[in-house]
Amino acid sequence: MTHEDLLDRGERRPGTVAAEPTTSDWPGTAIVRPPLVGWVLLLAGLAGFTASFILAVEKYWLLTNPFYQPSCSVNETISCGPIMTSDQAAVLGFPNPYLGIAGFAIVAATGAMLLARARPARWYGVGLVIGSSLGALFVFWLIGQSLFVIKALCPYCMVVWAATLTTLWYSTLAMAGTPSSRSRWWPLRHPGTALAGLLTAIGILVACVASTF
Repeated sequence: MTHEDLLDRGERRPGTVAAEPTTSDWPGTAIVRPPLVGWVLLLAGLAGFTASFILAVEKYWLLTNPFYQPSCSVNETISCGPIMTSDQAAVLGFPNPYLGIAGFAIVAATGAMLLARARPARWYGVGLVIGSSLGALFVFWLIGQSLFVIKALCPYCMVVWAATLTTLWYSTLAMAGTPSSRSRWWPLRHPGTALAGLLTAIGILVACVASTF
């Protein structure tokens, strides 16, 4: 048996110091395992990045040609045009999709790192949770603006909404709790089902409000 095997079993040779378990790696003893978090973040990041990139391109064509009809404009309700030309589409002075392109690239890269068995420092996970929390607040504000002010829905925007909430949910689960926490709360034992239920509830609410346009 090698010295490394003894350390793995919690044993050590006389005169040696046992390695202390690290607490800086993220995710460590999380409610959801790193491979699952990696796949979810990778797919959510790619979906959000793709939707944001398409929105940025559509916005460019709309700026260069006022008569351009965005590909996501289906009817008066499902129409990206009114949203793209609204003040809410450039809250910080530049098109909102630029935020998505940058943010979701980080999310997808994080997912790829986890799948490659890299373990970012814990501060990185905290930063991802904070960033996705701010993104979720922005998403809920945009949902309200789309439903009650602009009164139009953008399919690509809805992909971004779902990707943002998915990122927040799984990054938070990766940061908080231990496997033993699964027995305490139903959403922790069934994180995928809980997320699907939340997205479905939001979708039903959006559809109900949109039917009154």
